[in-house]
Amino acid sequence: MSITTAVRSTLLDFRDVELVFPDGTVALSGVDLTVDRGEFVSIVGPSGCGKSTLLRIASGLESASGGTAGVSANRIGYVFQDATLLPWRSVQGNVELLAELHRKSKVDRSAKAAAAIDLVGLTGFEKHLPKQLSGGMKMRVSLARSLTLDPELFLFDEPFGALDEITRERLNDELLRLFVEQRFAGLFITHSVSEAVYLSTRVVVMSGRPGTVVQRFDVPFPMPRDPDIRFTPEFAELVGDVSHALREGHR
Repeated sequence: MSITTAVRSTLLDFRDVELVFPDGTVALSGVDLTVDRGEFVSIVGPSGCGKSTLLRIASGLESASGGTAGVSANRIGYVFQDATLLPWRSVQGNVELLAELHRKSKVDRSAKAAAAIDLVGLTGFEKHLPKQLSGGMKMRVSLARSLTLDPELFLFDEPFGALDEITRERLNDELLRLFVEQRFAGLFITHSVSEAVYLSTRVVVMSGRPGTVVQRFDVPFPMPRDPDIRFTPEFAELVGDVSHALREGHR
């Protein structure tokens, strides 16, 4: 695999990317994927198709076996399926963690954390421990922690999958607000087709293993996005088209 520098406004540029595990399992095959500044791209696909593996390659946690992977973002945020908070640290302490690991001064990381906590709507909860927070609040802390790095590229690995529907929709709205305000590029993994359509400027559908891209859908609804768009015929039609492509790709 060769690493290239992406061009123009492209922050992530995967071309013919392949990943083969040591046991011979082919996880990804011939994946072409780009994410530009100002784009929010969601990936849907069956379990085990390599969606999360793509994020790991993008973040540098995994190396592809073939193809070219271009990542030109200097600052990358990563939000996992679990909030991954340190139970002995307060909200403030957890949000400061990445800035602390990047050796930012105490004053700088405290200011960054305060701004991020305010952005995700947790002002007033700075001294709370994770055990005192709801699942949705924990994910907000996880988002805030990555926001302290001012990410150019944000990677989301099914961050809301374990939440109830009402909390999930509320956090979808909050994430869209952050996307409009911060203008980062987003790559979002989800099993929910409606979530993918609602959040995204583009939805990418992957096949079963070995995972490859089978179809792409541009989402025409403007940003900022009205939550009531979820109940329109146009939204339902696009969700149906993506769902159909997902079923076809899984055969």
